[in-house]
Amino acid sequence: MNQQWHKSSYSGANNNCVEVRETPTIVHMRDAQNRDLGDLSFPAEEWTALPTTTHTEQA
Repeated sequence: MNQQWHKSSYSGANNNCVEVRETPTIVHMRDAQNRDLGDLSFPAEEWTALPTTTHTEQA
């Protein structure tokens, strides 16, 4: 997995985006405009399930 910060593929083309850093077990997410405020961490399994869960709940 990529251990460098990169823009999330779910972020739009504007500046309102998040960056992620993935390790084999944890995914870190931060606001690209406020990097100094820290990040949130999730188990990799939860991060993988997030798009499916949010899409299903919005339907």
